Amino acid sequence: MAGGWAFILPNFVIVAALGALYVYLGDLQPVTAIFYGVSPAVIALILHSCYRLAKLGMEDPVQWAIAAVCLVVTVILNAEVALLFIGAGVIGILYYGNLRRRKPPILLQLSAAPVLAQLAPVTSASTLSKLLLFFLKAGSLTFGSGLVIVPFLEQGLVTQYGWLDQRQFLIAVAVGMISPGPVVITATFVGYLVAGFWGSLISTIGIFLPSFILVLVAAPLLARYRANPNVQGFVKGAYAAAIGTILGACILLGRIAIGDWLTVLIGVASLAVLFRWKVSNPLLIAATAVVGLIAFPLLQPDWVMVK
Repeated sequence: MAGGWAFILPNFVIVAALGALYVYLGDLQPVTAIFYGVSPAVIALILHSCYRLAKLGMEDPVQWAIAAVCLVVTVILNAEVALLFIGAGVIGILYYGNLRRRKPPILLQLSAAPVLAQLAPVTSASTLSKLLLFFLKAGSLTFGSGLVIVPFLEQGLVTQYGWLDQRQFLIAVAVGMISPGPVVITATFVGYLVAGFWGSLISTIGIFLPSFILVLVAAPLLARYRANPNVQGFVKGAYAAAIGTILGACILLGRIAIGDWLTVLIGVASLAVLFRWKVSNPLLIAATAVVGLIAFPLLQPDWVMVK
C-alpha cells in the first residue's frame, strides 16, 4: 500500500501545482485560448482510450447491448447511475455464468461498493468533509478506467454542489488526462480549486482510498474464484457498462468542448493522429494548445465559457 501512495505522490504534486497556476492565471485570455484548443483533443483522447478498452474486454453483442443501454441512460440522466453497474453485472451472471453453482462471496464484495456509495451521505458541515465524502463515493464507483466516473463527477461538482462551472470541469478532466498519473488525479485539481492545498490533499485521499481497500480485501477472493463463471460473468457485464458510460461521458463533455468548426476539426484531427501515429498525450496537448493560442484571438468565439 505504501508503494501505491509513493506512485501517487509525484502526480499529486504536479496536479496541485497546476491547480495553483490555474487559480492565479485562469482569468487571463491565454489560458482560455489554450483550453479552447486542448478541450476537443481531450475528447479525442477519451474516445481513443475507450477504443483500447473495448478491444481488450468487449467480446460479443450482449456486452455491446449492455454498453448501449448504459450510454443512453448516462446521456439522458446527465449522470452516472451506480445501479447500472450492478444490473449489468447481474445480466452478465445470468448470461455468462452458471447459477447451478453456489455464488461465491466475491460477488458480494464486488457489488458492495456501488451500493454503499449510493447510500453514502452527500452533505456535511464543512467543505473539506464534503470533498472527502464526495470523492470517497466517486472512488468507489471507478471500474475499468477513471473515465467511467466523469459523468458522476460532473453531476456532483457542477450541478449538485456548484463548486465548478462546466468549463472549469472540462479543464479539470483535461489536466487529469495530460498529467503523468491516472485520470482520477483530476480529483486533486478539483480539490485545489475548491479548497486550496488541503482540499487537494483530502480529494486525492478520497478518490484513491476505496481502490486500495477494495484491492486489499478482494484480491485474495479474486485469486481464489477468478475461474468461476459467475464471477467472470459479473465482470464482463460491469465492464460493458463501463464502456457505455465512458462513451456517454464523451457526448456530455463534447457539448462543452466543441462549439464551432475549428473545435470539430481539432477533435477529428486529434483522433486521426492518435489512431494513425499513436503520438504521446503531452505532444498532442501541446500541439492543440498552440492552435488554440493562435486561433482564439482571431476567431474570438463567444460560446467559450470562461472563468
